[in-house]
Amino acid sequence: MHKEAKDKDFLKKPIYKDGQKALRKFIGDNLRYPPEALEKKIKGTVYVKYTIGPKGTVTQAKVVSGIGYGCDEEALRLVKLLQFEVPKNRGLRVLFHQNIQIHFRLPKAKSKPVNVQYNYITAPAPPAPAGTEKKQTGYMFTIKIQ
Repeated sequence: MHKEAKDKDFLKKPIYKDGQKALRKFIGDNLRYPPEALEKKIKGTVYVKYTIGPKGTVTQAKVVSGIGYGCDEEALRLVKLLQFEVPKNRGLRVLFHQNIQIHFRLPKAKSKPVNVQYNYITAPAPPAPAGTEKKQTGYMFTIKIQ
């Protein structure tokens, strides 16, 4: 005979406030690409294992797989800034272990603005021969891009 598992029988995991999208946005907003990695054009993913304490703060963080050039230290700095909401778990003070991937991608090079120069040349219309009906007047422009 099996006892039916109820929601109260399980420990609830901590969640980042406002969900995963907010977590990604926080990382994207606070990530500072290390200058040494920028110079060497280093990109990749840093894998970090971290522990969330009973108050929702990150108590320990360790790089599992890194790429070096200051990216590992930056990933640790970011993870230690995270704050989680920890639900009550039957009065127990529980430590949670989680993993995260921090992606380092080179910033896109800004393209230089293109200089465009427009020259307008107007020419008067030739006079109409006498005795013809007057047509509607209009304008014609020719634009040459050099």
